Parts: sequence; C-alpha cells; structure tokens
Amino acid sequence: MGDVPVCINDFEEPARKSLTRNAYIYYSSGADDQQTLKENQNAFKRLRIRPRILQNVSNIDMSTTVLGKKIDFPICIAPTAMQRMANPEGELATAQAAAEFGTCMILSSWSTCSVEDVSNAAPRGLRWFQLYIYKDRNVVIDLVKRAEKAGYQALAVTVDTPILGQRRNDVRHKFALPSEFSLANYKKDDSHSEGVHSDKDSGLAAYVKNLIDPSLSWKDIDWLRTITSLPILLKGVLTKEAAIEAVKHGVDGIIVSNHGARQLDGVTSTIEALPEVVSAVNGKVEVFLDGGVRLGTDAFKALALGAKAVFIGRPILWGLAYNGKEGVKQVLGIMRNEFERCMTLSGCRNVQEIDRSMVAHESQYSKL
Repeated sequence: MGDVPVCINDFEEPARKSLTRNAYIYYSSGADDQQTLKENQNAFKRLRIRPRILQNVSNIDMSTTVLGKKIDFPICIAPTAMQRMANPEGELATAQAAAEFGTCMILSSWSTCSVEDVSNAAPRGLRWFQLYIYKDRNVVIDLVKRAEKAGYQALAVTVDTPILGQRRNDVRHKFALPSEFSLANYKKDDSHSEGVHSDKDSGLAAYVKNLIDPSLSWKDIDWLRTITSLPILLKGVLTKEAAIEAVKHGVDGIIVSNHGARQLDGVTSTIEALPEVVSAVNGKVEVFLDGGVRLGTDAFKALALGAKAVFIGRPILWGLAYNGKEGVKQVLGIMRNEFERCMTLSGCRNVQEIDRSMVAHESQYSKL
C-alpha cells in the first residue's frame, strides 16, 4: 500500500489508482465548471479558529446526540451511491466501520447493497436512510417500509434533484453502473434497478429523468409524514427561506448540503450557507452539514457555526477503495483524532463548549 495515509487527502491518489476510470470520474466529479466543488473546501479555509487557553483540557468528551441518539463523535457518514464500485463489500464494509466507531451512517437509495443486507451486516449501528421521491409512489412506500422494518431510524429526503446536475465528465465518459452491479434496493430486471446501465451520455442522468419526480413539492413532504413515523430530514437546504418553510412543514432536521457540488454549480458552499439556516430555524430542529469536510478543524468550525454534526462522503469512498472496511476505519480514525486535537488546542472539553465566538471570517483580520 506504500506510505500510510496521515490525512484525508492522502487517500485520494491511492484510491484513484485502484478504481476503474469510470468509478473514479463518477465519485470525484462536480457539476459544470466545478466552482462549487472547489468552494466547498476553500470556504472552510477562510474561517479562523479563536482558541481559549488555560481550560484544563486533560479530559475531552467528543460525544453528542443526533436526533436523540448518542454518537461517539460528531463526524458521520453521508450517503454516497454505488459503493461496490470502490470495493466488493461496498456499503456493508462502510456500515460495519461506522458501527465500530460509534457514529451514524446514511445509506443511499442507490446503494449496491440492500437496506436489509446493510442492516444485517451491522445490526447495532445507527443508520438513516436517504430517500429519493420517485414518480411511482409505490416504490417510495416500499422503500420506506423496508427501511423501517430493517431498523433505520430516520429518513433523509434529498430535495435538490428534480433533474440531475450536468456532470460533464460523466457525460464525456458515458458513465454507467457496471453490469456486475445493480441498485440493490430495487427488483432486478426492473427499470428502477437497471436504468443506470445505459451507456448513452450519462446513464444516471437518464435514470433520474425517467424515474425521479420533478414535480416534488412541499405537499409531498406532508404526504411522506402520512406513511411513516420515522423522523424526516430534508437534505439539500441552502437558504433561510427553505429552512423556515421546512420547519413549518414539521421536519425533524435539516442537512445543509449542495449534493457534494454535483447539482447546480455556482451555489454557495455549505459552510457559508450554514449560519443563515441555523439562525432561521432558531433551535426548532437540528441542523447538520455535508460538503467539503476534509479536516477535524472543518468539523469544529461547522459545530461552532451551529451544526449538530457533519457528514463526510468522498473521504469514505477513498478509504473504501484504499483498503475496504479498514480503509474506512482509517479515515474515521484520522478525522476523529484531528477533531479531538482541535478541541484540546481550542480549549473545549466537550462539544457543548464549541460556540460561535470561536470562529471568525478571515476578513475580520484583513485590515491588520
């Protein structure tokens, strides 16, 4: 394996070498000019940490809760599709790593392992299920009921994908899910499973156009509440207006997300959007963030700005490609250690002590 990775960025190049070109391009690409893809990470770098001193940090408690369930540290796993392209164990390995590290995993609707198999692989793990709303509502009902039965504890509804963003590299290279894999949450030989195998332009773009409902509206969030008792989070909120409306419709949480910068290029980075969303909900629901988190300090900054926890996506894929379950555990271990070190050096003994006063934008210092 060569040199042992010591930070998250160390995983990507070995992962690229081990992945097929098809898989790497799919996992790594953003929309259009990829401006937002870059900004998701760069915006974190424009924030400065303001540490406290002499706080007796001999004991650090990183634990917190997400929707009332305890996790050991506030860095969780975001939903990423088709993980068996990275490693034969795919989502099973990721779920096992998450459970062993005591954190939460969101399983993608477009998983290459089924909701039941993932649950059986890590029965004690905390799992949420990411949900797309299909034109055929019976498909949605089936997915929700299966997730409930398999012990998933929340639904994260993706709300930023009425159509698929233009991922130019996917189009150039005619991305399609390899024939040896399928979207395991759907019946084989069904369009909901097999549509992603098309090699015309981007198979996934055609799949979304044919099957995902672009008429999705707030009334569908109300409808979803009638078919499940699970907590509902909206994934893909970037503005205070959407956050206020989400609270009005009784959601249980919000994930500030721009879909890994894979939908509309030019939207704000997630860390820039976070403060207005947190302010808008005013403590009524929990707010989370994904997108651009690559360091423990990034997670610290997000918590300081009001996030309850953060979710990481691509780093998990790079770890999975690098060394399967052990690679995912390495990624989580590095992130956890960086976060603990940041807490210690910032004078925070527990996550409740991380607050808004501890982060400032670089512009505050630009005139010095």
